[in-house]
Amino acid sequence: MNDGVPPMSEDPEVSGRLRKAPTAFRTISEVAEDLQIPQHVLRFWETKFPQLKPLKRGGGRRYYRPEDIALLRRIGDLLYTQGYTIKGVQRLLRDNAAEAAEPVDSAPEPEEPELAPREVGRAALRHALAELEGLAAELRALAGRRGHPKE
Repeated sequence: MNDGVPPMSEDPEVSGRLRKAPTAFRTISEVAEDLQIPQHVLRFWETKFPQLKPLKRGGGRRYYRPEDIALLRRIGDLLYTQGYTIKGVQRLLRDNAAEAAEPVDSAPEPEEPELAPREVGRAALRHALAELEGLAAELRALAGRRGHPKE
């Protein structure tokens, strides 16, 4: 019989409590339960991985952002599944951060010679003039096709 109350979910993540939005902050107990990693291990990882910075509120209560949880999942996978050491994970995270900070170009742009500001201005004017002359030639050619007299 339905008395207007939705049935409890069989999913243990939902049963007994409301499901949070994916962007919601989570407490250390929620994260520890979700990742099946003890709270003291999560606190220890904070000391070893400077990239991991949950928000701390009054009384030192931690609130993990979705990106913190994603990083914790990655650390746990690297340590427990892939067999990395803590030093190995630190190095991997540090190297990946350095790679992400560098711009990725498919092909380096050719270097132009250094010019004095006056020469840069003259070069820009020469380039603009060449473009305008090309456009004028195209316009004359189009005008000639339509039977208009050339100037």
